[in-house]
Amino acid sequence: MTDLVPELLNILNRRPRRTGLLRKFERTAGDEVQGVLSEARATIEVIVELLRADIWYVGLGVGEVAQPLPRSTRAGSGDAFVFAREAVNRAKSSPHHVNVVGSDAHCAEQVETVLWLMASVLRRRSERGWAVADLLAEGLTRREIGVKLGISQSAVTQRAQAAGFAEEQRGRVLASELLDAGATA
Repeated sequence: MTDLVPELLNILNRRPRRTGLLRKFERTAGDEVQGVLSEARATIEVIVELLRADIWYVGLGVGEVAQPLPRSTRAGSGDAFVFAREAVNRAKSSPHHVNVVGSDAHCAEQVETVLWLMASVLRRRSERGWAVADLLAEGLTRREIGVKLGISQSAVTQRAQAAGFAEEQRGRVLASELLDAGATA
């Protein structure tokens, strides 16, 4: 069996524009990786990347992190790390392979619910839908996407709708806002 963790770490850590990454992602044990993020939007971005691959169990721990942060993610401590361990274990029996645990159980469940809905949308997305969604996310117009993909603007719109692009974008915003609200509660 191929070890997929090195490539995952490369993907998660190579994003130069990834904001909020306080400590890079590292292998913690076996096929598990862990990172420390401070921004909800960046956290949701990472989770969407993992859900897109549809091969990872994702556990999100929301809580305090002992300060100062150590150099290595693996050496981190605090509630967020304890919650993350619990969440990844729960994710293994979750229908959408993602689980959220935090001191505010209600908020964690709300974030998890949005992520489950997003996972459901992402799993149904075709390769053509991903192509359109990726270009829309880069900020291209429907006209520019049509030219790039050799399809009409109408076809771009249809593919975006079938891909659930608007739903994904709204889900990202809602999950981020809920996560922000839970982190400050």
